[in-house]
Amino acid sequence: MSDPEGFEVFLREQSPRLLHTAWMLTGSRDVGEDLLQESLAKAYAHWDRIETNPAGWVRTTMVRLQSAWWRRKWRGEVPTQHLPESGRSPDAGVEDRQVLSRALARLPLVQRQVVVLRYVEDLSIDEVARLTGRSVGTVKSQSSRGLAELRTLLTEQELKEGAEYA
Repeated sequence: MSDPEGFEVFLREQSPRLLHTAWMLTGSRDVGEDLLQESLAKAYAHWDRIETNPAGWVRTTMVRLQSAWWRRKWRGEVPTQHLPESGRSPDAGVEDRQVLSRALARLPLVQRQVVVLRYVEDLSIDEVARLTGRSVGTVKSQSSRGLAELRTLLTEQELKEGAEYA
């Protein structure tokens, strides 16, 4: 461990952005926190080797861990503590983010990873390909398919909400 203070500075500066990425990758703030926590633990163990580009290393680790978790994940019922409210809340921005998060969660894993890294993290196609271990062509096709599917899911959601208020 060559510079523990450097790791602390990295945490202060990058944690909010990395948490946002983890949340978008997983579709859940709680699971995103777990994903980020595990990735940061791995980063700390390898800090002397990764301190030249730690954010990129942590993002790569999050993508790989999330892929492994997703393969193991049971895809049955998902319990919830609170039932969703009917009607729009005054803070539509929060609700819009939740709708987007649910739509992202419905995308296949590769499409979700590519869309989040490409459009939320604003990474280049080459960077996304490197992070996910996929070809540039795959990143392009999965970006296109993921965005098309998101449009469909969000349009369906708007139509559903419109029917609720009619």
